[in-house]
Amino acid sequence: MRRLLATAGTIGAIFAPAAALAAQPVDWQMRFQPAATDIMRQITWFEEYTLWFIIPITLLVLALLAWVILKYRASVNPNPSRTSHNTMIEVIWTIAPVVVLLFIAVPSFQLLTAQYTPPEEAKLTIKATGNQWNWDYEYQVEEPLSFNAAILQDDDRASAGKEDRAVYPRLLAVDNEVVVPVNTMVRVLVTASDVLHAFAMPAFGIKTDAVPGRINEVWFNATKEGLYYGQCSELCGKDHAFMPIAIRVVNDTQYETWLAAARSDLGGANKALMAEIEGAARVADAGN
Repeated sequence: MRRLLATAGTIGAIFAPAAALAAQPVDWQMRFQPAATDIMRQITWFEEYTLWFIIPITLLVLALLAWVILKYRASVNPNPSRTSHNTMIEVIWTIAPVVVLLFIAVPSFQLLTAQYTPPEEAKLTIKATGNQWNWDYEYQVEEPLSFNAAILQDDDRASAGKEDRAVYPRLLAVDNEVVVPVNTMVRVLVTASDVLHAFAMPAFGIKTDAVPGRINEVWFNATKEGLYYGQCSELCGKDHAFMPIAIRVVNDTQYETWLAAARSDLGGANKALMAEIEGAARVADAGN
């Protein structure tokens, strides 16, 4: 029993960082990424809720099709029925879909309203501008901070300190992550400089088009620290698949320290933040 518990503890320790990260897609993933915001939790609930309608309806239609195919095939039913109307069937297949649609529509409208109604004023505003094929970010704070974020090239992993592909996966890792504080209302103003792009972060439940000459607005309040990945979700040219988005959620102290240092040395601020987070993770692992 002790050996079994020890093995279970070891396995848990191995997978704990990945579970806590909750930030990126995994192989053969069939469901949403774990939610990092309240809106995403509502989206996840709504998806599970609609399955209670979708699955029975699909099975019912499949069963009806099979029944009709088998019972009324020409070999066993040479003289087909000439029935052209049945009042009860007409009533059922008119009322039943209306009832189902009402049960789906009400929570759907509630979720849509929540997505477009921030519960409080944003404490941080970031402008994200899509380019072919990278992102410009501008922190609209008292002393503005601007930088570009592009896909991390393999040759740059060592110098950036991002060789761990479990944390910084290929095609998703970037050279400069967006850094935001946890439990903070963040407004993102999304636009583009050239063609249509889209700013999407699955774990946050946000996705909006980046349109040249227009600003779209989304918001999020991340409740879990970690490094979260998204991608441009609008076909924007030959390197569309190489235009990731990375947002690092940290505590307030780490954010303030990073922001102050990033104004003069973005690369140094990123490395210092990474070192602090990795050091805290090692201490936590040792404690377990």
